Order: sequence, then structure tokens, then C-alpha cells
Amino acid sequence: MRWSGVAGVLAGAALAASCTDVPDGSEALGMAGTAPRSAVVLPGPDPAPGAATPVRPPPSWGLDSVLLDTAYARAAQMPRLYSLLVARHGELEREAYFNGAGPRRIANIKSASKAVVSTLVGIAIDEGHLEGLDQPVLDLLPEYRGVNGDPRLESVTLGDLLGMTAGLQSTSGRNYGGWVASRDWVRDALGRPFAEEPGGRMVYSTGNTHLLSAILTRATGESTLAYARRALFQPLGITLSPWTRDPQGIYLGGNEMGLLPREMLIYGELYRNEGIHEGRRLVASDWISESWTQRGTSRFNGHGHGLGWWIREYAGYDVFFAWGHGGQYIFLVPDLELTVVTTSNPAGGRSGAPTRALHDLLEQVLIPAAELGAFRALGAHGDSAVRVTRSPTYRASDEPGWPPA
Repeated sequence: MRWSGVAGVLAGAALAASCTDVPDGSEALGMAGTAPRSAVVLPGPDPAPGAATPVRPPPSWGLDSVLLDTAYARAAQMPRLYSLLVARHGELEREAYFNGAGPRRIANIKSASKAVVSTLVGIAIDEGHLEGLDQPVLDLLPEYRGVNGDPRLESVTLGDLLGMTAGLQSTSGRNYGGWVASRDWVRDALGRPFAEEPGGRMVYSTGNTHLLSAILTRATGESTLAYARRALFQPLGITLSPWTRDPQGIYLGGNEMGLLPREMLIYGELYRNEGIHEGRRLVASDWISESWTQRGTSRFNGHGHGLGWWIREYAGYDVFFAWGHGGQYIFLVPDLELTVVTTSNPAGGRSGAPTRALHDLLEQVLIPAAELGAFRALGAHGDSAVRVTRSPTYRASDEPGWPPA
């Protein structure tokens, strides 16, 4: 295992977007500092839009260069894809930007921000603002105790919200517009009828994550933006700008957050390195393990779900990913020390989105590239190489449907 290096200077901004999923934003400057251990190594100059930029010349010791070329050739054919970044062993091996995008284009990461909200809850528990996953939601939001006549609401916990097992009717998909048009998003989410038992089957809902944002605001005494800046993004060297708020001023939990692709990579590397950045622990390793423990399964695509993170197995490897509508991804394959970030144009709904193609790209090309790179690197160093046998696995293109994200 090789630990790395120096994170580059990032210029960026986050965007505040409307509740209609149309991004609109302002710019701010983000800086990444020196990292003796866990920050991803970034290249100095920014690549031109549409240009794949290797950090060092092929063949890479970490990734098979032929397969890596294949991955970027396939990516270039995806009409809505904006970026593809691939890091191995903590080093950015290659990045490219497509369809007029560039490295300073802020991505509305959509529901990938649910993973970020989960991170903030974990930090808040570690700091003593919250008790733990079993803490009842209504104990934290007592003024909403009477909004739902169903006594089962009393048993809904923080863990249920994070794991999408609260059981309340979803605010996502066809219900999203009505929910964000309501006068009180927290009241609306808590007042919905139960579709499943609390702690039972998974019901994906952005309303769950927004409740967590309201809870963070109450428990920490800071807005979700202020807390996210202080506890997470400033230590990562990232400047986070404001995004959408509800009528009560609570920042939308689980949608509309803006990050640069390289900032998404830095955040992903924090999790790959078990919560440590530049030698400093920001997130408890136990929280990451808990977040990557499956609590439910999507009825739409078979993906497992932990605490704000999705879970899948490809070619015998556990894959954990933050997922946003339209093709916003942070993929982590810890056993291969592989991190992959993609951003895409979220407009146009599911039709034409590269969602399935990106899963195929990871499974069919990038994971084999990491396997071959590791094999050749071991051989070059005179070590005995043990190959992992690939087994038949799920292919995203085989799935009939995908949930709103």
C-alpha cells in the first residue's frame, strides 16, 4: 500500500439551486492543502475540456493503461457525461471533461449529498450533539409530535432516516414537487402516512434526509451549511457555498449541494482512508463501517443501502457509492484502493442519463484495469501475484428500473 501526497489548488463554487432541480449558483474559491498521508494527489494544471489528462505517463503501475484508454474512449461517447476522474492508491491517475465541461464546473451532486448529510450526522454523534442511531426523531423535533396521528412515528429513529427505513411515504419521485411546494417541509415529511413499518423495507425519500438537516440544525445550534463548513469541508480544504433552503430556512438535506469533481474525489478519499485526511481524523472509522453496512435493498435495482451510501458487489469486490440523479457518482472499491468520480448533466430526467453505462464502465473496464495494474506492479517488484478470480456479477444494464436519486 502506498500513501500519498500533495493535494492541488482547487478553484470552485457551490450552487444554490431551486426546488425544481434547476441548478443556479455563485462561485467561491476552494483550496486543498498539503497532505502527508491521505489526501489524493492532484495534478497541477487544469486539463482542457474534452482532454484526458494522465498524471504520469503510461503504463501506470496502478491501472492497466490499455483498459484505462478504453474507459475514457467509452466515456467520451456518453452525451450527458461531464467528467470522469479515476484515482488509485490515493493518486489521481487520469481525469477528463466532456461536452463542454471543465474542472471548474460545479456539479449539482443531487442525492450524492445524502452521503454528506450522513457524514455530518456521524460527526455530530462523535461530538456529542446527538446520542446515536437509536435516538427517536420526535425527541429531537418535539414540536412536531402531533403532526401525524399514527403512533408508529414515535418509534422512528435517526438510523431509520439514514437507512431509508423510516417507513413514511416517500417525498421523492412524483411526490417531490408537492413536497417542496408545501409551507413546512419538515411537517409535510413527518405527516405522511406510513407505507412500511419503521425499521422495515426501504422507502427512498429525500424527506428523510431533510429531517436530518433539521435535526442537525437544532442539535448543533448551527445551520447545516455552517456545520458542514466547520466540521467537514474546511478541514478538507473545500469552500462550500449555500444551496437551497426550505421556507423555515433549513438547508435542503439530500439535494442541490454543489461541489467540483476534484472536491468530490477528496471527499471520497476521506472515506477510503477510513475517515483520515492529512493525518487528522475527521470521521470515526466505526461510522464509516456502519454507513457501509447494508440496512435495506432497493426494490427498483437491487442495490443495497447503508447510511446514505449505496452498496453493490462487482467481480467479487464490495463497491460503495454516493449516487446523485443523472450520473453524479463517487464510487469506492476499498479492496482495490480505487476511487472513481463522475458528473453529468442532470437535465432531461432518466432518458439518456449515463447511469447504467457508468456502472458497466466500472465493472467491465475500471475494476479489471485495477486488477491488471496491481498484478503487473507486483510482478515488476518481484512479489508473488495473486489474482482475484472474476465471477459472474450484476450488470447495471440488466436492471429494469432505477429509483429517483
